[in-house]
Amino acid sequence: MASITIRNLDDSIKERLRVRAAAHGRSMEEEARIILGDLVEYAPTPVAAKTPIQRGSLSERRILLIIGGGIAAYKCLDLIRRLRERGARVRPVLTKAAEEFVTPLAIGALAADKVFTELFSREDEHDVGHIRLSREADLIVVAPATADLMAKMANGLANDLASAVLMATDKRVLIAPAMNPKMWDHPATRRNRATLAKDGIHFVGPGTGEMAESGESGAGRMAEALEIVTAIETLLDRRPKPLAGKTIVMTSGPTHEPIDPVRYIANRSSGKQGHAIAAALARLGATVRLVSGPVAIPDPESVSVVHVESAREMRDAVEQFLPADAAVMVAAVADWRTANEAGEKIKKKPGETAPALQMVENPDILAGIGHSKLRPRLVVGFAAETQDLLNNARVKLDKKGADWIVANDVSHETGIMGGDRNAVRIVTRTGVEEWPNMSKDEVAERLAARIAAALQTVEV
Repeated sequence: MASITIRNLDDSIKERLRVRAAAHGRSMEEEARIILGDLVEYAPTPVAAKTPIQRGSLSERRILLIIGGGIAAYKCLDLIRRLRERGARVRPVLTKAAEEFVTPLAIGALAADKVFTELFSREDEHDVGHIRLSREADLIVVAPATADLMAKMANGLANDLASAVLMATDKRVLIAPAMNPKMWDHPATRRNRATLAKDGIHFVGPGTGEMAESGESGAGRMAEALEIVTAIETLLDRRPKPLAGKTIVMTSGPTHEPIDPVRYIANRSSGKQGHAIAAALARLGATVRLVSGPVAIPDPESVSVVHVESAREMRDAVEQFLPADAAVMVAAVADWRTANEAGEKIKKKPGETAPALQMVENPDILAGIGHSKLRPRLVVGFAAETQDLLNNARVKLDKKGADWIVANDVSHETGIMGGDRNAVRIVTRTGVEEWPNMSKDEVAERLAARIAAALQTVEV
């Protein structure tokens, strides 16, 4: 990031800038950056331009990334890349301990900005650099937030650049803790966590799993880069919240129907599309209550999640969440289950044929909601088909009592089931709206906006 040299400006401009900066409680350099940013943000698009300028979800947002000294520091290389992909400007601060794990050269190359390491830098502190760093950011992110850094933050220490910046800031702070499970569970760390939460510090993670140390596992893994990005996007999201005050019940993922204690009937649904929709609705301000079948992906941010296994458990959980303003039923619920689940593992016996499984129909969750006395104002179902897509979707629309059916072809060659992209058609009683192939996140954003628009009208 290029620096702005105030002293090269005309005296009259400097004086006007000084007055404006003082009125806003900012430095002159910070005020100049904001003025320039506004000029770029609101500049008219040239008439000759055929397509609008594409801005990332964090376009021109300024992230001060403080990297602590833990093995998880390597994840910050990916974090910086992900943030810059979304248009963010990343200014890194490395602690001395962090330099044992990642180099300023690597961090600076990815961030395309200077890397700050010293509190008493002659170059940076001539204009009180640590104060400037703490005030010019839109958000300060600490990743990894080690036990040592958390202790300094909780107890007001400021004996290096990172801790001094954190003490001097008036901006929001998001931390991604990372440490050994014993350290995370230590009484001192628990006290520090409670203090930081009370002070308004935001947390993302930690997760649970294997540690870098051989044979160690538990809570303490630093959140993955995309989880941290999602938390940052949520904190910096300035968009209108058209779904504020609305409650939406959702389902996502597959169901597992037990045959015996070992085996079950399932399908290939990954839950990616349902979880993405839940997150998109939450970003628009909705209170989202998600009932998720067994999936291998993280819970979406800012969403209340209930985990279930079978279709009957999913139905019961959904009914507990009614009434609601809308229901979005994305889960690939198994149509059938075994009539009699075996209490013990079914064993093969020499000379005997394979046991016959007697099947019974599972509860129809979508139809139950569509015809319920507590029916939400908007009911959206999904149809995953391998043939005759639109006709099957229209039949489902009428049979289930839904307002919309989001239909997609999940034939093996499409790669949609379990993949990262989707091509859907929105089937309603007035027609079919065909969407192009796009990422599941893009489908989620577009569908969430459509749901928000529908709930703002008098009639669906």
